[in-house]
Amino acid sequence: MSPQTIWLERVTSTQDVLHGLAAEGADDGTAVVAVEQSDGRGSRGRAWVSPRGGAWLSVLSRPATGVPGEALSLRVALAVTAALELLGITTCAIKWPNDLLVDDRKLGGILCEARWLGGQLGWIAIGVGLNVANAIPAALRPGSIALAERWPALRPGLVATAVIEKVRPAAERSGLLDREELAEFEARDWLRGRTLLAPVAGVGAGIEPDGALRVRRADGIIESVRVGPAVAATH
Repeated sequence: MSPQTIWLERVTSTQDVLHGLAAEGADDGTAVVAVEQSDGRGSRGRAWVSPRGGAWLSVLSRPATGVPGEALSLRVALAVTAALELLGITTCAIKWPNDLLVDDRKLGGILCEARWLGGQLGWIAIGVGLNVANAIPAALRPGSIALAERWPALRPGLVATAVIEKVRPAAERSGLLDREELAEFEARDWLRGRTLLAPVAGVGAGIEPDGALRVRRADGIIESVRVGPAVAATH
C-alpha cells in the first residue's frame, strides 16, 4: 500500500503537522501538502513566505538505520530537480546546502528536521517549498522566481505530487552520495566555479560524498565545509 498523502487548505506549517502525525505513529513516507502556510519556516529559523499558489509540502522519513542519512538535503534536492525535469523544467540548479534556483534566482528550498526519542532518532520531517504560481513579496522579487513566470501551465498540485513521488524513494536511501549522485549534482551545482565569500573565501569546487562543500582557497588548498550558508560574490 502506498503511503498516505494528506491535502490540507491552510496550516501553520506542513512541518508542524507532519511532526504531530509522526508522534502519533504515521507511516514512513506519509506526506502533507498545504495550499497555504501561515507560519512556514526555512533554514536557520527564517520565516518562509508561503501563500496560495505555491507547492508547500513535507514528507516523513523513518530511516531504517536509525541515523540520519548523510547529505540528506542534497539527496532530496536531486529528487526535486528530477521531478521538475519530468515536468519539463530542465534548468533547475542546486545551491549548496539546500536551495533550488532557476535563472540564478531562488525557486525554493529544503528543510530537514530530525526528532529524537530517548537518544535515538525517531523520524525526519523533510520539508520542500517551491514557488509555483504564488505571488512573491516585492522585497524578494529581485532574487526569487516562481515557475509560472516561465511555465504558466503548471499547477501547485501537479508539482507537489511529482515531487513527493521522487522524494519518498530518495529519503529511503542512506549513507554517502554515490558516484551517480555526485555526477548528477555536478551537473546542477550552482556554486561550482563561482567566487565565494563565505563560509570560506575561495572558489566552489563541488561537494564531498558526505555532502560537504569543497572550496578551493587562494593558496590552492581544498577545504571541506559542512556548515552553511554559502555566499557567492555578485560580480
